[in-house]
Amino acid sequence: MINHKKKVAVALSGGVDSSVAAALLKQGACPEFGRRVEVLGFHLRFWKAKENKAKSKEVENRVKKIGEVLDIPIKFFDVKENFKKIVQNYFLKELKSGRTPNTCVVCNREIKFKFLLEKAKAMKCDYLATGHYARLRPAGYGGQARLLRAKDKKKDQSYFLWGVKLTQEQWGKILFPIGEMESKQKVRQIAKEFGLPTFQTPSSSDVCFLGSLDFTKFLQKQLGNKKGKIIDKKGNVLGEHSGLWFYTIGQRKKIGLSGGPYFVVDKDIKKNTLIVSKNEKDLLKKELVAGEVNWFSGVEPYLPLKVKAKIRYGSAVSSAVVKEKTGKGKYKVIFDRPQKAITPGQSVVFYKQEELLGGGVIQN
Repeated sequence: MINHKKKVAVALSGGVDSSVAAALLKQGACPEFGRRVEVLGFHLRFWKAKENKAKSKEVENRVKKIGEVLDIPIKFFDVKENFKKIVQNYFLKELKSGRTPNTCVVCNREIKFKFLLEKAKAMKCDYLATGHYARLRPAGYGGQARLLRAKDKKKDQSYFLWGVKLTQEQWGKILFPIGEMESKQKVRQIAKEFGLPTFQTPSSSDVCFLGSLDFTKFLQKQLGNKKGKIIDKKGNVLGEHSGLWFYTIGQRKKIGLSGGPYFVVDKDIKKNTLIVSKNEKDLLKKELVAGEVNWFSGVEPYLPLKVKAKIRYGSAVSSAVVKEKTGKGKYKVIFDRPQKAITPGQSVVFYKQEELLGGGVIQN
């Protein structure tokens, strides 16, 4: 419990989750505080496709309305150039290399937490709060902070936070006010009770900067087409693809083959071939190699390590073992049961019960 009034910066996206986080803090209903604090709203102006400029204006107006309803000042920060340089370029580079990128992980690490913590410090804020569904347990004396899955496992977003690299002191300045909420429905109910304009705001899409823009059209404009063969696992030519970046492992729609369904099971980057199969079991694998691994504690644990792991945001956690390094910064991960559509470029995240231990990028 905090014994004196503190100043908290809240990252406001314009959505219901972050607005409720701000409301809870403002009204003293946040579990971390138990009393009212001085709240300041931060809104980041991200780069978005030009087709979504009207939508961006709508979001900004909503953020201003949140400020009016809660009677808190709002600060706007333009991060368009950094976002485009870091997040969008990463997105396109990964797709071009044949992988399926997880842009939220990069955005959280490089933009949201890093940038906002700097701004919060510059404006004499004691804490930074976000609308993420996650829970944080501050470090006790001589201990380590712990990041836990949200109470609502369906909405838990700890999966996207494994790559955030902060010191223990910095983690002590982060708050997740809605991490203890039982459900999204409860969050919307609270938004309605506070009179917030976000209580019916739809959830954002995975590739937020594209918005309603057609994914295929965007890639055609940015990467163009690079035709190649579509083959089965025996090497039989079945058709032609327009570019490997238009496909992801496990995909079964919009492949352009008759006589299906077919599933994308692999890509051969060197030969520019897309490999498909009618047998869904060909998507099952028990092993992967993870790179760019980040351990939340900052210290590599003793290996081999038994964990619960997720290979994508929407998948369930599954028992696995993280084995010794297979190369510079790479680890072999072996699951007890085969996993469906392990996808290079996506994140594999490690847990011990509720606690996030770390994660990495799936290499193969």
